[in-house]
Amino acid sequence: MYRTHKLNELRLSDEGKKVTLAGWVSKIRDLGSFAFIDLRDRYGITQVLIKEKDLLEDIKKISKEYVIKVEGTVTKRSSVNSKIETGDIEVTAENIEILSSSKQLPFEISDDNIQNEAIRLKHRYLDLRRSKMLNNIMKRNQMFYSIRSYMTENGFLDVDTPILGKATPEGARDFIVPSRTSKGDFYALPQSPQLFKQTLMIAGIDKYYQLAKCFRDEDLRADRQPEFTQLDLEMSFVHQEDIITFVEGLAKKVFKDVVGTEVTYTFPRITYDYAMENYGSDKPDTRFEMKLIDIKDIVKNSEFSVFNEAKYIKGIKVNSLFSRKQVKDLEDFVKNYYGAKGLVVIKKENDEVNSPIYKFLNDEIKNELESYIALENESTFFSIAGEKNVVLNALGALRLKLANELNLIDKSKYNFLWVVDFPMFEYSEEEKRYKAQHHPFTKVKDEDIKLLEENKLEDIKTDAYDLVLNGFEIGGGSIRIHDANLQSLVFDRLLIDKDEQENKFGFFLEALKYGVPPHGGLAFGVDRWLMVMLNEDSIKEVIPFPKNNKGQDLLTNAPGEVDLKQLEEDLKLKKIVDNNK
Repeated sequence: MYRTHKLNELRLSDEGKKVTLAGWVSKIRDLGSFAFIDLRDRYGITQVLIKEKDLLEDIKKISKEYVIKVEGTVTKRSSVNSKIETGDIEVTAENIEILSSSKQLPFEISDDNIQNEAIRLKHRYLDLRRSKMLNNIMKRNQMFYSIRSYMTENGFLDVDTPILGKATPEGARDFIVPSRTSKGDFYALPQSPQLFKQTLMIAGIDKYYQLAKCFRDEDLRADRQPEFTQLDLEMSFVHQEDIITFVEGLAKKVFKDVVGTEVTYTFPRITYDYAMENYGSDKPDTRFEMKLIDIKDIVKNSEFSVFNEAKYIKGIKVNSLFSRKQVKDLEDFVKNYYGAKGLVVIKKENDEVNSPIYKFLNDEIKNELESYIALENESTFFSIAGEKNVVLNALGALRLKLANELNLIDKSKYNFLWVVDFPMFEYSEEEKRYKAQHHPFTKVKDEDIKLLEENKLEDIKTDAYDLVLNGFEIGGGSIRIHDANLQSLVFDRLLIDKDEQENKFGFFLEALKYGVPPHGGLAFGVDRWLMVMLNEDSIKEVIPFPKNNKGQDLLTNAPGEVDLKQLEEDLKLKKIVDNNK
């Protein structure tokens, strides 16, 4: 027997018992005539006391992270350690057996602030032994259990969908897999189970859910991975309100089970237009105010050409002053990353208002502007002028950057909110055509179907909704199109011709002709959701085996080369391979 107890179980009531323990050596303190070992497993720590001379010699062969087995007697500790569950007792060792040795560690397991992420990912099996990472994995397990229990209690069926499927437009590049049996053809890994879950509604499943693996070949960032887990759910015979009510209950339950506190308020709702106009983001962080201020009507008749020529002029006020270098860095930020042409700065210092543009403004405009933005002493107003999307996106990013740098965000707060009424289409300057903002299966609002028929795409709204937590979109969904003709019309407006519709969506368009219930759903990004609840800065902290920012798995060295012969067989690339040998 390797163990009679886990390392968090023994108490004073066990005093005098003969026990067998096993685990990792977390710490050794050799004091000469006696020694202590902190023995650790997933559950906790138990202190082992070594007094016998032979055992004192034996432990000189032992180092940190050795796996050992200890046989001994439970005794009362002379000094209590209130920081661990077993802090009232220790086990006096009578026999110690080394089960496995360990090389010198690349980092200390007890270190909670390891700066070198590459070393952590390369040795992920060691990284996961650290208490913080172990806690995150346990919280992930608790989250999954909470989700499954809630969904099952509410009559949902857990239905798995294929990993090898067909490429469909979901907003990112597909990861593709060559077919050995169908030469020159490819599977695509799913960006989401979107078409399958709608097909399940057509099949009469009524309530579906899945903790699904999804794959997106896109640029990575702190809250994004190429392989991620999604809580996918779909319901039949529902309106938007039914889904929002259900999902809000789910979110509250999971939050309580993972974080340990209860959310007692009804999640606020704001429209997409309101979110963009006031926060410059469709996933606003409302833990701090700093709303965008529209000044176009005030300054449109000034002699400042940048304002006169701009379609949009907005700004944000910050109760702080900035040096020239800080202003230059902020200007570079909005110019280089968001396409802004510049950053106009107005500041009030020592009761005097100054700005490089004030020479272009008359006294009336100055007075009205200062009154409207309520410019207080020791404060700064940043303004951007230009195209609507550029202004809003740049100011939205600047708002977040300033809030983080000035510590304006209360990190103990958790602000949920719904963003609703998303546009159906957005124009892509790169492709010179309209694209679906969510996906092409989103239901257009009934009152806007006429606009769709008339090909007036700019103002069409949808029955779509995103759930936002602390400035992160943690879930998004919509009511779906359940009419084959309407679905085909949306494809037409996206300039997907009939042949491409048949090639990519033929099975689904056919299924839509066989009695389809009104339906809708939502998908949570489980990893991102957990990241926000645990106040982590990176999604990699809550995924057991993540990729680095280049999409590489440093543990297994994936992606890697494959045998040239397999490439020749799978892809019919023999001639290309030969030419490159």
